[in-house]
Amino acid sequence: MLSALILIPLVGAIVIGFFPEKEGKISSNLAMFAAIAALVINLYIGWKFDTSVSGFQFSEYIPWLKWIGLNYNIGIDGLSFPLVCLNSLLTLIAIIITDKSIARPRFYYSILLLLSSGAMGAFLAKDLLLFFLFYELEIIPLYFLIAIWGGKRRGYAAMKFLLYTTVSGILVLASFLGLVWLTGADSFAYEPLRSHTLSLSNQLLLIAPLLVGVFIKIPIFPFHTWLPDAHVEASTPISVLLAGVLLKLGTYGLLRFAVGLFLNAWVYLAPWMAILAGISALYGASCAIAQKDMKKVVAYSSIAHMAYILLAASATTRLSITASVFQMVSHGLISALLFMLVGVVYKKTGTRDVESLRGLLNPERGLPVTGGLMILGVMASSGLPGMVGFISEFLVFRGSFPIFPIPTLLCLVGTGLTAVYFLLVINKVFFGRLTESLAHLPRVRWVEHAPAFALLLFIIAFGIQPSWVVHWSEVQAVALLTGS
Repeated sequence: MLSALILIPLVGAIVIGFFPEKEGKISSNLAMFAAIAALVINLYIGWKFDTSVSGFQFSEYIPWLKWIGLNYNIGIDGLSFPLVCLNSLLTLIAIIITDKSIARPRFYYSILLLLSSGAMGAFLAKDLLLFFLFYELEIIPLYFLIAIWGGKRRGYAAMKFLLYTTVSGILVLASFLGLVWLTGADSFAYEPLRSHTLSLSNQLLLIAPLLVGVFIKIPIFPFHTWLPDAHVEASTPISVLLAGVLLKLGTYGLLRFAVGLFLNAWVYLAPWMAILAGISALYGASCAIAQKDMKKVVAYSSIAHMAYILLAASATTRLSITASVFQMVSHGLISALLFMLVGVVYKKTGTRDVESLRGLLNPERGLPVTGGLMILGVMASSGLPGMVGFISEFLVFRGSFPIFPIPTLLCLVGTGLTAVYFLLVINKVFFGRLTESLAHLPRVRWVEHAPAFALLLFIIAFGIQPSWVVHWSEVQAVALLTGS
């Protein structure tokens, strides 16, 4: 069952490769079919998933390269299930919002599905080396997606992304190899490695490269500089996947491996990690205020909001760990919505410069529906009650404040700044007199807004009923902290 989640996008990518390059519609339809099929399987798994027990379910094991300790060993638990669903949903949305006249559609949709397959495998891996292989697998497709279909500086942004994330993978692998060597384990299987006891000094030695590796991926200040360039140059569908799914590989790795395998070292370092989270949140928010490109504003806001996950993980309480998973889902939905709407503005106006745009809420000649959706997305990101951003951040701060009050207050200031930089953008771009050069903009068809409405539905539904997300990870959060 779980293998299908990995194989369906992979097989879809291969099948698309057999069709003529000019048949872009066929490639798009096949990619959409593969994404829908994966989403349906997720729904079935969710129906059969037992939230009352901890540990992996639907596990699959096939001996592979036993002489190096690598086996095909996958499973799903309360930590990975919400992220697997998020990956399937945003992959489908990325395919839907892709321009149907895109160049080289066969190659584009193939590597887009390969990217989704790699992320899916990383979330499902129960073997450390298998996780690393999938963790690295998604780098090459994303490099090509930026380098070929990106903006004017796509080559620079793609190479910077490649270098940073390659270093990230090397550091993660070094930590895994050191763990197996010091424990004397005969394989990279996750669950047996959790039962081994290492001294605090050894744990600190092993967790250091792992943390730097995942901090690059998340990203956390000062390892963040690749992200704004990648987002600005990437096309809208790729920005949706990058922010919504691929950054979560870093936070997932943080919880699964840093907390799950090196708990004593993590607790020892937690005060410093909480301070780093507060600094990263303030830095991201401050940089967002200074940006003139709408996409860069959203990119820097991601740096700030991803820092909340580090804060929650540092607190290592049941509530904070559960909240960190919820924040991953919340950020994935909200950032995807915002990048999508910025993409619509850019497509219709030809610019993302906040100084060049005015009055797009004009009901007759502007983009009123896009503006309305953007305002709702900004409200969600700013933590408006009734939306998922509010409850996810509230749970993060509620779980973290008793343990680390000062870093939590720093992150709360970052949340306040979210309203500042987004209101600056909204006020300049959507209110006021419509710029004469932008009069009579092309109308936005309803199909272009349909994915945004779908995301907004999830954002409101999970904001009103957060238990629909929280209950998946509550039991697993306890197991992660108790070593069971």
